[in-house]
Amino acid sequence: MPSITLTARLSPSAKDTRRGVVRMHPEVLDALGLRPWNAVQLTGARVTVALAAAAEPGSPTGVLLLDDVALMNLGLTEGAEVGVAPVQVAVAKRVSIAGSRLARATVTAETVRLALTGKVFGTGDTVSLLPQDVAPATTANAGEVRRKLSTAIGMTWTNELITIAATEPPGAVAVQPSTVVEWRDGASAEPVPAAPAVPAPAPPVEAAIPVADLVGSRDAAKRLTEWLRLAFDQPELLRRLGAEPHLGVLLSGPSGVGKATLVRAVTSAIGAELVELAAPSVAALESRAAAQRLQDAINRATSADGNRVLLLTDVESLLPGTEPPPLATVALDAIRGAIGTDRLAVVVTSSQPHAIDPRLREPGLVDRELTLGLPDDATRTDLLRVLLRNAPMAADVKLAEVAERAPGFVVADLVALCREAAVGAALRHQDDTADPRIRQQDLLDALSSVRPISMSTSDNLQTGGLALDDVGDMAEVKQSLTETVLWPLQYPDSFTRLGVEPPRGVLLYGPPGCGKTFLVRALAGTGRLNVLAVKGAELMDKWVGESERAVRELFLRAANAAPALVFLDEVDALAPRRGQSSDSGVADRVVAALLTELDGVEPMRDVVVLGATNRPELVDPALLRPGRLERLVYVPPPDASAREAILRSAAKNTPLASDVDLAALAGDLDGYSAADCAALIREAALTAMRESLTAAQVSATHLTAAHKAVRPSLDPTQLASLESYAKTRQI
Repeated sequence: MPSITLTARLSPSAKDTRRGVVRMHPEVLDALGLRPWNAVQLTGARVTVALAAAAEPGSPTGVLLLDDVALMNLGLTEGAEVGVAPVQVAVAKRVSIAGSRLARATVTAETVRLALTGKVFGTGDTVSLLPQDVAPATTANAGEVRRKLSTAIGMTWTNELITIAATEPPGAVAVQPSTVVEWRDGASAEPVPAAPAVPAPAPPVEAAIPVADLVGSRDAAKRLTEWLRLAFDQPELLRRLGAEPHLGVLLSGPSGVGKATLVRAVTSAIGAELVELAAPSVAALESRAAAQRLQDAINRATSADGNRVLLLTDVESLLPGTEPPPLATVALDAIRGAIGTDRLAVVVTSSQPHAIDPRLREPGLVDRELTLGLPDDATRTDLLRVLLRNAPMAADVKLAEVAERAPGFVVADLVALCREAAVGAALRHQDDTADPRIRQQDLLDALSSVRPISMSTSDNLQTGGLALDDVGDMAEVKQSLTETVLWPLQYPDSFTRLGVEPPRGVLLYGPPGCGKTFLVRALAGTGRLNVLAVKGAELMDKWVGESERAVRELFLRAANAAPALVFLDEVDALAPRRGQSSDSGVADRVVAALLTELDGVEPMRDVVVLGATNRPELVDPALLRPGRLERLVYVPPPDASAREAILRSAAKNTPLASDVDLAALAGDLDGYSAADCAALIREAALTAMRESLTAAQVSATHLTAAHKAVRPSLDPTQLASLESYAKTRQI
C-alpha cells in the first residue's frame, strides 16, 4: 500500500477534537487512493488508526492535522513526522476497555459502545468518549450519548478517556451494533437486549410520626387523609358520582418544611403501605437503569396487598420543566400506569413546582395539589416544643423568644437547631454529668451557627449584631425605614385591619459613603430579618433568559426565607431606564422581570425589596411608581452633630488623648462622608504608629495630620443634584 510522510500539527478546529478524525490535503487523499472518511494507519513512535478527512482549501499539502489524543497514541509531539497509509478495518466482535474508577462505576458498557460507534481504533489506543458526530459513518444518536454521559459522570465527561485493552479480531477495528463491549472487570454490553436487571432492594422507610405532631401542617394532613380514605375505602361512591377513584397528588413547599414526613405520617395513620423513592437518585442513573429503578418501585407498590401509597420525592429532578430528557416520557407513562391501579395512590413532592414538566399535572395524572407554607413565629414555637419535649431543659428556656429570632426556619432547620443546642450543652457538661440540661443560651448560640436551608446561598447579608440604635442621628431616615420595612413584616394585622396593602419596597439613595449599606445591616439586625443582598450587575447575563431566571430565583429564595428583605445594591445598574442601554435588551428584560415580581399575578408576602443607589435619576421610572419601590428615602451627608457621632463610633476602640476634641473636629469636616470620618480615625491611628509602634493613644496632633491626609470625597455637584432630586420626592 502507498505511504506518505506528513508533519503533525494540532488541528485548530474544535469540531474534530477527540473524535478520532485527522485531516489532510485533498491531493494527499487522492495520492493514497482514499476517499473522505476512509480509515488510515498512522505510524510514529507507535502505530494507531483514525478516520481521514479533507482539510480546508488552502491548507499545506505536507501537514497532517490531528488532536492531542492522536498525538498521544502516536507517542509524538507536534511537528514530528508521521507515516500515513491506507488500512483495512474489520468489524469488532468483542472490545475490552479500561478506564478511570469513576467511568467504570458510572458509565455502562452499552453507553461506551454507543460512544465508540463510528470510530476506528486498535489495541492500546486511548479513545475519548466524545461521540463521533462529524463523519457520516456514525450510527449512534450523538445527543443521546452526550446526555447519558453527562448524567453518569457530570460536567467533566468530555475530558474522560478510556483505553482499548484488547480487540477481537486484533488490528484496526470498528464498533457495530453486533459488537460486545466490556469493561476489563467483566461488565459488558451484549448485542442483544440485556436481561432485566435484578430489582434494587427497597430503601428503608423512615419511621412515621403521629399526625398530631405535624404542627403547622395539620390542615394539609387532614385533606390528604380525606382524599386517601375516599380513594381506598369508598371507590364505588366516587364512581357513582362520576369520578374515578384514582389519586395523584402534588405536595409542594419549601425544602425542609416536612412534605415527605407528612406523607409518612398520614400513610401510617390510615394503615396503608408506603413505597418511597427519591427522584434525584433515579435521575442520576443512566436512562435504562433509571427507568428500571422507577419501574421496580412501582412494581413493589402494585404487588403489595391492601392500600398502598407510592411517594416520589423531589420530582422536579426526574421531570424537569425545561428540556425534559427522553426518560421523562418513560417516567410519565410509568406514573400514569401506577395511578390507574386500584387501591394505589401516587404522591409526588417538590420544592420547585414551577420547574416540573407540566405534563405531570394533566387531568387524570397528578391533578390534585397541596401546599405547605413556612411556619410563623407561633408555629415555630410549637415545633420547638415538640422537638424538645423529651430533652431536659433549664427553667430559663423561652422557646417563643428563640422562635422569634429564627425567621425563615423550617422544620429541618429547627431540628438542626435543637441538635446544635444539645451538642453545646453536652460540651458544657462534659465534666459535670449529674443533671445535664439545655439552657436558653445554648439555643441562642445555636442560632448563630445554624443557617436556614433557604439562606444556604452566599448572597445573604451578615448584620454583625448591628441595630438601628447603633446608627447615630438620621432620625427621620430611620423612622421612614422602620415604617416601610419593619412594620409590614412585624404588624401585618394592622394593615389588614385598616384595609390597606403594605408598601412593597423602598429606594434608599444618597451620596457614596454616607451609610446606605450600613443602614440596611442595622435594619436587618433590628427586625431580625433574613437579608438577600445582590449587587445590581450580578444578575446580568448575556444569555437570553438567564437574567430573568436569576431574578425569579432571587425572589423565590426570598419567599422561602420570609420574613425577608431583598437588598438590591447599585440598583441603577440592574434597572436602568429602558431603551437607553446597548446590551441587546438584557437590561430591559431584567426591568420587566423585576416589575413582574414586585406586582405580578402572585403577590409577595412577608418580603420587602430595598434598593440602594447614588444615581436615582438613572433608575427606570416604572420601578418607582406606587406598588413597587414606592417610598424614596434620601440619606443626606452627615451634618456636624452626625459627624461627631460617627467619629465617636469609629473611635470607640481607639484610645484618644485628653486633648482630642471630636466636636470641634467634626465642625471642620464639611464635605466629609461617614466613610471619610471613619478613614480619618484610621489614618490618625496609623500616624501614631508611624511615630512609635508602641504608641498607646491617639492625640490631637495625630488627628490634625490625618485631617490633612484624608480629603473629603463628596462631590458638591453630585450633592446639589441629589438634593434637587430629593426636593421633588417625598422623603
